[in-house]
Amino acid sequence: MDAVAGVQAERAISVVVIDDSAFMRKSISMMLESDPGIKVVATARDGQDGINKIREFHPDIATLDVEMPVMDGLTALRVIMKEMPLPVIMISSLTSEGAQATLDALNIGAVDFIPKELSYVSVDIKKIKEDLIAKVRSIVRSRARRLRPAGPKIQPRAPVAHAGRLWNVATGAGKSLKAAVLGISTGGPFALLQTIPKLPADYPLGIAIVQHMPPRFTKSLADRLDGLSALHVQEAGDGDVLVPGVVLIAPGGRHMTFRRKGGDVAVCVTEEPSNTLYRPSADIMISSAVDVFNAPLLGIIMTGMGKDGLEGLRRLKAKGGVVFAQDEESCVVYGMPRAAVDDGIADAILPLDAIPGGMTRLFN
Repeated sequence: MDAVAGVQAERAISVVVIDDSAFMRKSISMMLESDPGIKVVATARDGQDGINKIREFHPDIATLDVEMPVMDGLTALRVIMKEMPLPVIMISSLTSEGAQATLDALNIGAVDFIPKELSYVSVDIKKIKEDLIAKVRSIVRSRARRLRPAGPKIQPRAPVAHAGRLWNVATGAGKSLKAAVLGISTGGPFALLQTIPKLPADYPLGIAIVQHMPPRFTKSLADRLDGLSALHVQEAGDGDVLVPGVVLIAPGGRHMTFRRKGGDVAVCVTEEPSNTLYRPSADIMISSAVDVFNAPLLGIIMTGMGKDGLEGLRRLKAKGGVVFAQDEESCVVYGMPRAAVDDGIADAILPLDAIPGGMTRLFN
């Protein structure tokens, strides 16, 4: 029994929890260790202490608060990514300032985040615990790939000649497409920052995006993308029209659907259906776009847990659309793209840095 227990302990996912709040350190540790396959090997009260604990214990993954004394989370994250890179999940405040700091952290190299305030609300503890455990397990499972470098920079990139391992799209296929719909989750902000700013101002399709994020975070993400992109990027609101030159991001906590508005296609923002696993949901958004456009669309599915988007993409594909999936090597978590690839509906499997080129190649 002792030998078996030792093997199980060795296989457990090791975590360092870094937070200046003793309550939060205890809460996060209890949530994680409710899963027998996860072990919190150390906790730390500030960024410097966290760096020391990571050096000492070499964990598989760490959670990291942003606002801390001695050394804040962003400073610590830069050191971690440079000197001892490993997956880091940020503990983020659900405020506009917290959203901005979280986006900074995701750009530096953090792989995901959980909202801090919700951890105090007993009614939400179960969902937060399940999300945290699922993220830790999925991220660590995907860690066989190389870690992305710290401090990624947005640089223009020419369209690729060979866009991926699979390219089953006819020349000129883009001419029949009416819009692009994109679903993304864990690792999404970083991936979107490597995709949308590389599209040209005259890109011929309007783009609708579902990124699994809470309220406030989607607006901060849209604003940041807008400042980096030739296209106009905004958080979607009721009545916004999806046209070429515009990128609309579904608001956190609400679904984005579509309706006809004269000759245009406009956004409807709604909390219904309320029983979906994700809100916003990629399946809801993509299926609505398929129904309202009633024409071929470009569907793009990128890094994230689970299989949200698969049902919508099946319908999109049946309508004559084109499906791109991000490849496993460049995903933080290869869940949502894997679902499309395994289902056989992906026309192209593209590394992250080839997705913008693939999107423009459709119109060559």
